[in-house]
Amino acid sequence: MSLSVAQGFTKSLLMTVLSEIGDNTFFAAAILAMRHPRRHVLAGCLASLVVMTIISALLGWAAPNLISRKWAHHISTLLFFGFGLWTLWEMVTEDGEDELAEAEAKLDADLKASAASAKADSKKDDDSKRQRRSFLAQFFSPIFLKAFSITFFGEWGDKSQLATIGLAADENPLGVVIGGILGQALCTIAAVVGGKSLASKISEKMVSLAGGVLFLVFGIQSFLSPVDS
Repeated sequence: MSLSVAQGFTKSLLMTVLSEIGDNTFFAAAILAMRHPRRHVLAGCLASLVVMTIISALLGWAAPNLISRKWAHHISTLLFFGFGLWTLWEMVTEDGEDELAEAEAKLDADLKASAASAKADSKKDDDSKRQRRSFLAQFFSPIFLKAFSITFFGEWGDKSQLATIGLAADENPLGVVIGGILGQALCTIAAVVGGKSLASKISEKMVSLAGGVLFLVFGIQSFLSPVDS
């Protein structure tokens, strides 16, 4: 493994773990795993996060090709400083239980909407629709699709996704992808196996503090590093 890949891998792994522990999608995976088969929840969440990580890294990789390398470097530096201050501000101003309560509320609302939709659809479905649905169900379980969609749209536009884009613009994209996927896998497995119990034992404020400091360290390191030609 080259030095650039190793550096991108290390930064991405640390950033992902500290950003995702205690996040909305972390609690969503934990709650889904309490209500549905764990293997479907884990598969759906992981598939979504792998896709999201690859998309984010590709966007970051493409950024220097759309704008100058110098500007991409400066923007990624500002992103690290901004996310560091954002994370520290959230630590100071937010209640640690809000994330769990918000995730539970969203999932409860989603379950009610799904139940109402299922009742309405059951009155309209004909034989051909039932056949199509059973065909799709052979490849994608409803729980897999639910876990995938909740995680994907929960992560889209989140600071961890934006930070991954910034990191891939400044580091080796391959290392960023591998580190990000490994970090997402570790967090998702922890959430599915015992996320709610784990969250009660880990201080969310300390995780936010570590994440904020890590972003600031990345920002300082990026600021002091010369711009690659």
